[in-house]
Amino acid sequence: QVQLVESGGGLVQAGGSLRLSCAASGRTFSINTMGWFRQAPGKEREFVSAISYTGRATLYADPVKGRFTISRDNARNTVYLQMNSLKPEDTAVYYCASGARTIPTTQASLYDYWGQGTQVTVSS
Repeated sequence: QVQLVESGGGLVQAGGSLRLSCAASGRTFSINTMGWFRQAPGKEREFVSAISYTGRATLYADPVKGRFTISRDNARNTVYLQMNSLKPEDTAVYYCASGARTIPTTQASLYDYWGQGTQVTVSS
């Protein structure tokens, strides 16, 4: 089993920044890809970003390209999501996910473990 705990969410004004963290514990040796997804009220969960174990491969959803940056520190078993130039439409619960795949994917069904989520609210 892998446990994922997100932190760093909060309330921020449009144009501001937040940095989300996701700390993994348990069978962390089984983790390769890590990703971030989000779910806004009344909407389905959507892909945000993903990163390979080495960090060399990353994926971003079009709405966040150029504003969000994913990174990871394998020594700390932690993945980060730096979010800049935040917009009200970024408001959502952000979830961290981990998977055994070596190649990052946008498909939620291919991730094995999920965190409980952290709320991000961007005011206009």
